[in-house]
Amino acid sequence: MELKLTIFLVLLLSTTILQSSSANPNRFIESSCQTTRYPLVCVHTLSAYATKIRHNNDQDLAQTALTVSLARAKSVAIFVAKLTKESPRFKRREYLAIKDCIEVLGNSVDRLAQSVKELGRAGHAVASEDFMWKMSNVQTWVSAALTDETTCVDGFSGRAMEGKVKRMIRFKVVHVAQVTSNALALVNQFAEKRSVKIP
Repeated sequence: MELKLTIFLVLLLSTTILQSSSANPNRFIESSCQTTRYPLVCVHTLSAYATKIRHNNDQDLAQTALTVSLARAKSVAIFVAKLTKESPRFKRREYLAIKDCIEVLGNSVDRLAQSVKELGRAGHAVASEDFMWKMSNVQTWVSAALTDETTCVDGFSGRAMEGKVKRMIRFKVVHVAQVTSNALALVNQFAEKRSVKIP
């Protein structure tokens, strides 16, 4: 009798541990981030929002990733815009590169904002065609936003652009591009899984 009770308690404890582990939102984030290009950046940026992401909910994860990307793109766009007020200290090529960067980052912000809204609408789609159309829009816009961010970084290439300004902008924009790249991967992951479930 005691042996049966011991076995029962061990099994009960094991089940409880497994359930607790599987329901851990951080584990879901870590697992999902392995599909991204920058998994460490992915985990670091999304773990702060773990309580807002429902377990095994790929849409919540993708939505959060896009929202974070949008917020960081806005922040960097504001940072770069402030640099134009210091135009007298810049060479002409630096000044023009900064102005171009502001423009493309503005485009990136607009596209990410569109994507956040469209992904929310896609989550309510009933028909497969409607869902895939909306997800195609999201994927196109996020890809374009990533291209915009890369274009900004490329504008500061070459030896003539060496210096503190280049390092500051590249560091911040490269990080945003990594976050956006990860968001795109999670959007693709959600689209793939959800499309299988919708008739």
